[in-house]
Amino acid sequence: MRIDATDRAIIAATQAGLPLVAEPYAALAADLGVSEDALRQRLAAMQASGIIRRIAVAPNHYALGMTANGMSVWDVEDARIADLGPRVGLLDFVSHCYERPRALPDWPYNLFAMIHGTSRDEVEKQRACIRALLGASCRGDDILYSTRILKKTGLRLRAKEG
Repeated sequence: MRIDATDRAIIAATQAGLPLVAEPYAALAADLGVSEDALRQRLAAMQASGIIRRIAVAPNHYALGMTANGMSVWDVEDARIADLGPRVGLLDFVSHCYERPRALPDWPYNLFAMIHGTSRDEVEKQRACIRALLGASCRGDDILYSTRILKKTGLRLRAKEG
């Protein structure tokens, strides 16, 4: 799928987030001069084609009191990761979970899950829950705690030149 000028305008208008109003799609459509239905159809088409990966909330966990945030990393048996990864991702204290290739011999971890809590003790208890869920399929784990927010935005399009 190729994007046209309207798709590019939609991406540019949404890349910093949707308007914080009761009906964000209606407000965005009005700003862009398209119908709300057309806007939703274009967003769905761009998402289906992979141009847009997802539309999601990106909260500031620190502002919500979640000051202990850790990226937990897991060495999960390859034969079980497709089953266990989504189960970890469904836990209410995990904001995102994904599989990545190992970088052996230094980095044996292939499952990453971001855990959020109000204290490191809370995060460690949540990590123990993940360890129990993974069971014998997990050969090792570690956690990397956040010290500050580095990025809260996705890709930004530049203005088209010429």
